[in-house]
Amino acid sequence: MQPKTILCAALLGLSACAPPMTGDAPVETCREGAYDGLVGRPLAAVTLPQSLDTRVIRPNEMVTQDYRPDRLNLELDGEGTIIRAYCG
Repeated sequence: MQPKTILCAALLGLSACAPPMTGDAPVETCREGAYDGLVGRPLAAVTLPQSLDTRVIRPNEMVTQDYRPDRLNLELDGEGTIIRAYCG
């Protein structure tokens, strides 16, 4: 056998040893409704936990459409006031 053939066979065998991919849902750390009290407050006056993944969405700003249950989205008006707070 050629060395390349042996190497390919060994790598193929090792790939079968990899653990199967699981479709576990991400842990939800953003609690829906828990941040409703932020609506109407200026973003500059709000302190959020650093461990919370937060996305600030300003007027006319493009954002991705991916859903992330661990992320807090804060929509602002032109004055920097929070007009909507939701998970995703």
